[in-house]
Amino acid sequence: MAATETPPIRIVLIDDHQIIRDGLREFIESRPGMLVVGDAGDREGAVETIGRERPDVVVLDLDLGGVSGLDLLPEILRAAPAASVIILTGMRDPSKRDRAMELGAKGVVLKENGVAELLNAIEKVHRTGDYWFEPGAAKRLMESRRGGAERTDPEAAKIAGLTPTERAMIEHLGKGLDNRQIAQQMHVAESTVRNNLTRIYDKLEVKGGRLALLVYAYQHGLVKPSS
Repeated sequence: MAATETPPIRIVLIDDHQIIRDGLREFIESRPGMLVVGDAGDREGAVETIGRERPDVVVLDLDLGGVSGLDLLPEILRAAPAASVIILTGMRDPSKRDRAMELGAKGVVLKENGVAELLNAIEKVHRTGDYWFEPGAAKRLMESRRGGAERTDPEAAKIAGLTPTERAMIEHLGKGLDNRQIAQQMHVAESTVRNNLTRIYDKLEVKGGRLALLVYAYQHGLVKPSS
C-alpha cells in the first residue's frame, strides 16, 4: 500500500502591492510542500479570501496602503481561527511588531531578512505550532508584561509543584528551543516534551500556549532571557 502524501501547507498572501504578492507566490511555490491558495491587497479581499480558503498560514503585511495590519489581524483570526499568521514587514518600530504577536500572530519576519527566512518560518509555525521570534522579541514581550510584580509571589505554590524535568523544559523554552530541539537536549521523545508542556500549562494554570508560558516564566524567575 502506497504511503499517504503529506498535504501541502496552504498559504494566503496579504499585501497591498501586486508585484510583491506575485514574487512571494513564485518563491513560496518553489519550495516543495507549499501552495499559495489565494492573495489579496485590501481589507475586504483579505477577509473574504481567508474565510473562503481557510488556509493553514496567512502571510500579512502590517502596512496595507493606509490600513494597519494590526487592525486587520483580529478579523483574520475570526475568519480562519486555525490559521497561523506570520507578519512580513519592513516596519522599524518594534512595538508594532510586538503588538502583532500579542494580538495572535505566530511570528514576525523582517523583509530585509529575505525570503528564505519567511519559508523557514512558515514551515516551523505550521509543522510544530511554535512561535517564530525575531531576535529580542521574546525578551521585549516578557518585559512589557512584567510590570510591577509583587515581592511575594502568589504563584509560589504552583511553581513548587513543578518537577525538575518540567523546570528544565521551561529553561530550554526560554532559550528559544522548539519541541524537537528540547527533546534532543533532554534525550527524550518529542511526544514526551509535548505531554510535559501540557502538564506544565495545567499546573501553572497558564492559558495561551508557549508565549504565555514564556511570559509567566520570566515574571516568576523561571527563565532569564538573554540580552
